[in-house]
Amino acid sequence: MFAVHLLAFYFTKLKEDQIKKVDRYLYQLRLSDDTLRDVAARFQAEMVKGLGRDTNPTAAVKMLPSFVRSLPDGSEKGDFLAVDLGGSQFRALQVKVSQDGKQSCQLESKYYPTPKEVIQGSGAELFDYVAGCLLDFMESRNLTYKKLPLGFTFSFPCRQTKLEEGVLLSWTKHFKVRGVQDTDVVSSLRKALEKHKANVLALVNDTVGTMMTCGYEDQRCEVGLIIGTGTNACYMEEMRHIDLVEGDEGRMCINTEWGAFGDDGSLEDIRTEFDREIDQGSLNPGKQLFEKMISSLHLGELVRLILLKMTKEGLLFNGKASTALCTKGKIEMKHVAAMEKYKEGLSNTKEILTELNLFPSEEDCVAVQHVCTIVSFRSANLCAAALAAILTRLRENKKVLRLRTTVGIDGTLYKAHPQYAKRLHKVVRRLVPTCDVRFLLSTSGSTRGAAMVTAVARRLAEQRKRIDAVLAPFLLAPAALREVRDKMRKELEYGLRRDAQGTATVKMLPTYVRGTPDGTEKGKFLALDLGGTNFRVLLVKIRSGRRKSVRMYNKIFAIPLEIMQGTGEELFDHIVQCIAEFLEYMGITGARLPLGFTFSFPCRQASIDKGTLVGWTKGFKATDCEGEDVVDMLREAIKRRNEFDLDIVAVVNDTVGTMMTCGYEDPKCEIGLIAGTGSNVCYMEDMKNIEIVEGNEGKMCINTEWGGFGDNGCIDNIRTEYDKEVDEGSLNPGKQRYEKMTSGMYLGEIVRQILIDLTRQGLLFRGQISESLRKRGIFETKFLSQIESDRLALLQVRRILQQLGLDSTCEDSIVVKEVCGAVSARAARLCGAGLAAVLEKKRENRGAERLEVTVGVDGTLYKLHPHFSRVLRETVKELAPQCDVTFMLSEDGSGKGAALITAVAKRMRNVGEN
Repeated sequence: MFAVHLLAFYFTKLKEDQIKKVDRYLYQLRLSDDTLRDVAARFQAEMVKGLGRDTNPTAAVKMLPSFVRSLPDGSEKGDFLAVDLGGSQFRALQVKVSQDGKQSCQLESKYYPTPKEVIQGSGAELFDYVAGCLLDFMESRNLTYKKLPLGFTFSFPCRQTKLEEGVLLSWTKHFKVRGVQDTDVVSSLRKALEKHKANVLALVNDTVGTMMTCGYEDQRCEVGLIIGTGTNACYMEEMRHIDLVEGDEGRMCINTEWGAFGDDGSLEDIRTEFDREIDQGSLNPGKQLFEKMISSLHLGELVRLILLKMTKEGLLFNGKASTALCTKGKIEMKHVAAMEKYKEGLSNTKEILTELNLFPSEEDCVAVQHVCTIVSFRSANLCAAALAAILTRLRENKKVLRLRTTVGIDGTLYKAHPQYAKRLHKVVRRLVPTCDVRFLLSTSGSTRGAAMVTAVARRLAEQRKRIDAVLAPFLLAPAALREVRDKMRKELEYGLRRDAQGTATVKMLPTYVRGTPDGTEKGKFLALDLGGTNFRVLLVKIRSGRRKSVRMYNKIFAIPLEIMQGTGEELFDHIVQCIAEFLEYMGITGARLPLGFTFSFPCRQASIDKGTLVGWTKGFKATDCEGEDVVDMLREAIKRRNEFDLDIVAVVNDTVGTMMTCGYEDPKCEIGLIAGTGSNVCYMEDMKNIEIVEGNEGKMCINTEWGGFGDNGCIDNIRTEYDKEVDEGSLNPGKQRYEKMTSGMYLGEIVRQILIDLTRQGLLFRGQISESLRKRGIFETKFLSQIESDRLALLQVRRILQQLGLDSTCEDSIVVKEVCGAVSARAARLCGAGLAAVLEKKRENRGAERLEVTVGVDGTLYKLHPHFSRVLRETVKELAPQCDVTFMLSEDGSGKGAALITAVAKRMRNVGEN
């Protein structure tokens, strides 16, 4: 018994001594965590370099765009063919993807050898061979009569400019086919397949195929990793970071081609003499240096070189190297894997070494097994470091503190080596503790993945077609916009006629504002501003002369919904209560100040201080107001309160106020435009054209109330089903149709209706209409402005949608952004077409070949939306080319403008009295 214990002790001591001896000898291959973090940082820098347009040409890590823009979402279906070229065997597959309630993917395949004369022959021979094998496969499956989409897995570095095109950069893995490098491999395959019924839809790298296969099973999968004969990784990168491809929206899979990491010398400090010897003896010296340090194709050779050197130095096999040990390629990866099966002790190691005509002692076997461990451990460590760099980039792209993701993985080294997977997982988790990583083993990754890419490409193409069909009516052609301009012009002229007052939809209301500011206005004025859910009272002090200025003091009061939709008396009593509070707040209760009342609803005026409400808009529904003079209603409410008196000089529309505010700064301003919650235009019209007002001299401001344009059906040809849905669900169906297509109050609701339709069609939100999406008014117009912002990444768009209770994917976010863009661009173009009609009318009024004019503009849509103002200006330039238009932002048109109109009216009244 004692002898047994002594023997065990001796063996353990022997093993420890041998391990220490090998550790000392191979210290260069043992990499600390600090070194690995440094390697990860270097790889991250290489990734950035590879993604940059200017730095890519000199980058070792090429970061090739794959044009795969989406992962499987489970809705893919159909029959697909796939071929896989990239290793010692060629493979053809038929893949059936179904989605009847439960997604499934069935495949049948056949392997074909890749003879040496084919992989080192001409390009024509290679692709004819591939086509012949595919035809044989199709005949064996009775598929020759079908034209099936084909995915082509081509496991070599290619530069792609689209999904179905790829130019070979260089051969790897012992392939040396002539005449293929720098040519499009898809064109070559198509040429070879001309007679056969197969349509190549996608060229796929085997790494991308692995990610797509795993992505079908786990939608969190956004990284693909191959560790086998070769090694590579791919991942989903934000489009905004990929300088080599146009566009900033969404994501695209990047094939890193990380095998070339270190080709620029960045890994020289960790490469060993053995790495250099392997490189020198390879088919491509100086290339794919990282791959030569970690792939299974070279690990066996690395072990052989180490053992040979140790033997020559007398550290192994009594210093006697066999012929086999001196022969390149005699130790393969399968030998290394077998020798590392620790559970079987040293028996495998002894057997393999004996086959190499080496006669190992127990000590030799322990040392060789440890050499294998160090070599394969270094491979796993380096792989983990580069993978950690990718995971860190993904986490930073998503701006999250903790990343949860899946890595799809394939390759013989990962699958067949008994310890490799466990080591890789452990090191990755140690290097990136902020990432929760699931490693998912791919089944038939490269080829099935090609079919999945093809399936996703077909799904996206079909979805694109259907989305384009939904949005097509919003993309108004120049001819359609010219037609809108001409119809608006006709309605403007019709509204000015005396005989049209009962029937005109564009009301063309005279405002009795007969002049714009001339700089002599001065004094203190009160202004009231009613036009939305808030009501303002202002005190405005105007100074004239060289130091002319306007100073304003104001207070905002809310108007509760029950007041907005109660009785007229309640509404005006509430307004007077707010005025009383303001006068007390400012300490001017006893002063009888002139007052301008901005009342931003359609009014028919008989004079500047008389305005009869034509109809409520913007959600107001107060009873007993329509058909009544709002100035009289205000005076009566003041009388009822019996606390103060005011001189109500003018009732003002906010659009007119906007024009007057800008007119105070620029005498050329003769048009006012509101593009906000509502939409409207006013302009200075020649008195001779205004039939309903006596007199032909001078000008008067006309409040067009153009929101009602189209209420007679004249623009029904451009109204969509979504516009009709919004109109029918509004407080005033059939009214203000143009406003409902152009104003901020309704654009969000149009977007919501489109999103519901796209979701019903299964094109958004996985076909699930959430409760929040069913709520009318949830999609406010401010969200359009936020979503369409150029500075906003898709991740932030997703967050906005999540706040609205919409759980979106990256692809959903792109579509939502596109929908918002189509709706707001149409609004801006329609608004521009209407404004062009007003400009052309003014130009012809003057009889001028060119009109130089300023348009005063106000409204949140114009001011805050990132693209509305630009699209509006471009449309005006296109539709009114003989008008030189300056757009001037109004500063508080409804408040300051009301005071200025009051001041101008007082000035003109005084002139009349004198």
